[in-house]
Order: sequence, then C-alpha cells, then structure tokens
Amino acid sequence: QLQLVESGGGLAQPGGSLRLSCASSGPPLDFYAVGWFRQAPGKERERVSCVSSGAYNSHDADSVEGRVTIVRDNAKHVVYLQLDSLKPEDTAVCQCRVLAQTAWGQGTQVTVSS
Repeated sequence: QLQLVESGGGLAQPGGSLRLSCASSGPPLDFYAVGWFRQAPGKERERVSCVSSGAYNSHDADSVEGRVTIVRDNAKHVVYLQLDSLKPEDTAVCQCRVLAQTAWGQGTQVTVSS
C-alpha cells in the first residue's frame, strides 16, 4: 500500500485559510482516487472530500460545503485540500488516504482559534 504524508496544517484564525498537501513517499498518487478525512476531538473520523484519479469528481461533506476545494496536481504528484472560511469546529487531525486502500498517513493538525 502507498504510504502517504500529509502537511500544511497549523494554527489559523477563524475566517482564515489553510492548504493541506497529501503526497506519497513511494509510488505517485496520480492513478488513485484520494480522499481527505478529518477527526475532531471526541468525534468520529469523517470524509471531507475526495477526488478521482482523473480529477473529474469531488464530493464534500455537508459540514464543509462551499468552504473546501480538493485539487490534484499530477505534475507534482500531490493532492491538495484548500480550507477556507475556517471555523473553530474545523479543528481536527486531517488525513488523506487512497480510497481503495486502508493505510493512513500520520495526519496534519488543523487548529482554528483566535
């Protein structure tokens, strides 16, 4: 299975933005559908968005509708998750995963606070 590495998290103020990156430490992600997930403290993991191998589809969870964009750059072998209009309830550990596989990356922490 591909080993994924997430980056780009950090501390953001409410209303701010972050761009998360998902890359593979081995073979490139280019041919795989990839999803971004998050797990807030005390809550179950939820899928935020996903993109097909051809970047033709993306589906967002209701909780982030209109505030998230998923983009894949196959030239750089990276899948990005752009988070806008951040809210404190967006605080979570965000992880990416190849949808057809079960391996998770370590995740990147997103904290939204003033």
